[in-house]
Amino acid sequence: MTAPNRYHDRNFGLDAVKILPGEYYVTRRLMLVTVLGSCVAACLRDPTTGISGMNHFMLPGVDNDPSNPASASARYGAFAMETLINQLVKAGARRDRLVAKVFGGGAVLGDLQVTKVGERNAEFVREFLQREDIPIQAHDLCGPYPRKVYFFPDNGAVKIKLMKRLHNETILRRESEYAKHLREAPVAGEVELF
Repeated sequence: MTAPNRYHDRNFGLDAVKILPGEYYVTRRLMLVTVLGSCVAACLRDPTTGISGMNHFMLPGVDNDPSNPASASARYGAFAMETLINQLVKAGARRDRLVAKVFGGGAVLGDLQVTKVGERNAEFVREFLQREDIPIQAHDLCGPYPRKVYFFPDNGAVKIKLMKRLHNETILRRESEYAKHLREAPVAGEVELF
């Protein structure tokens, strides 16, 4: 689903879009912002056109082998990545020029730490991009902290704020609710490749 959360970021003085779990957005000019715990965000950009996008996703379950492309989790992750790529191409980007910056996969959700969902998300996004021949230019994956990611499509820059002191439970609640929704919802839809 595209991200409908537009706002003006006073810190940077820019119009921005906040990407929540399960969302993505494609733009040339709006700053893209998300907060990640165990979820992963892929920031993809065509440097020639400046067309950029960000998604925010989590693998939904504990599969026997999450590296198996036939697993439900891998199908969901592939769907999230292909949807973003397809929307970039639809907006005028070329798939063969895409570059990536990836973030998240922290060990921040108590009950999900046992299943190492953050590590699995990080591993999945790296393997997916390698398989699709999309180079990763920068990454900040895993670790014990949530992070706030600011992606600037006009030049491809990213700023990250580690959230070492998490005073509100919003990120934990959002990701827990998102994980529960994913476990209960079947993998749906086909991805059309352009």
